[in-house]
Amino acid sequence: LHSRIIMTKLLSPFVYWAQSMTEVTLRVDLKDVKDPDIQIEEEEIEFSSVGVGSQGRHKYQFILEFYLPVDKNSAVYEVFDREIRIKVSKKEADWWPRLLYEQKKLPWLKVDFDRIKHESESEDDKDLNKPELSYEDILRTKYPEAYDKLQKEELGYLNESWRKNYLFCYNLFMFCGFLYAMIIMAIRYMKDQEEFVPKAFETVGNIFKFMHLIMFLEVLNPMFGYTKGSVTEALIQVTGRNIWIFCLIDGEERMQSKPVVFYLFVTYATVEVVRYPYYLLRVYDKEVGLLTWLRYTIWIPLYPIGFICEGVIALRDIPFFEETEKFSVLLPNKWNFGFYFPNVIRFYLLFGFFPMLYTQMWHMYNLRSFNKINSI
Repeated sequence: LHSRIIMTKLLSPFVYWAQSMTEVTLRVDLKDVKDPDIQIEEEEIEFSSVGVGSQGRHKYQFILEFYLPVDKNSAVYEVFDREIRIKVSKKEADWWPRLLYEQKKLPWLKVDFDRIKHESESEDDKDLNKPELSYEDILRTKYPEAYDKLQKEELGYLNESWRKNYLFCYNLFMFCGFLYAMIIMAIRYMKDQEEFVPKAFETVGNIFKFMHLIMFLEVLNPMFGYTKGSVTEALIQVTGRNIWIFCLIDGEERMQSKPVVFYLFVTYATVEVVRYPYYLLRVYDKEVGLLTWLRYTIWIPLYPIGFICEGVIALRDIPFFEETEKFSVLLPNKWNFGFYFPNVIRFYLLFGFFPMLYTQMWHMYNLRSFNKINSI
């Protein structure tokens, strides 16, 4: 008999911790939880429950070993629609430099700066004319090294207010840029009709080039923790668009007047004038039902149209680059290295086009499904 061991990946929810001089509070970011299994001992806490987290509906669990012992008999927890709050008293009143006994970084464990209060902010002291100390002040004065490390790890060199202001300004700028390009194309098309189509790149090409260069910030944002998401996925998407705009369109003058470029620009602009306002509102946890619906629906027709336009541009560029040999490195040369750009395009069209389309559509489908679950 052969036994088969099925290895399953253990999923942990996002956990935000806070403290006062006497208590530790944990906020578990897990939705639609019914009966969580929470075991709290003096040295550690064990959590296990089925709920909707960052990976969808799954079983999530974690074990945390406290920096110092706690009073397990004082532990209480409350289950809300969108989170579980756990509160336990410390055995000895003191400020902890960190939550965990071991000095290690868990990607799903975050400091909840907004909820951490000093005991001087209790109800009994509200009438006293004493200066209120925030958690940042206490860490900065008592544990300066721990404070600097938390600022770097948790906030990516920026505090929360600066992070939100930056993301708000970035998304607003990108929205205005693509909206400006769309308005110009709409006005020129209504005025010149079909005569404008071959002039689209000449008219708004520089706008699209500039906006897509700025878009590389979306690769750095998750890298420094300003946003959630995959750095690799962002790099592939942003780099792919820039290759099409700068190499396949801007790099071949004869392609710039093709109608497919106009259709591609319209597709890009339409997607972005919906995407960036949605992200702009989400910075401050705001949501507009119609905008959310558009964000997770408009991609269904537009993403295939965009991929088809990119494929047509790549296919029609092959004979142009074979003629000009632009972006190619031909042998013989002193480096003894050859690179033939038309063959790279052929390879993408044969082996990369449909997998990339499928991957992107599947990614958006999962986002749409996850959003529908959270909205129930």
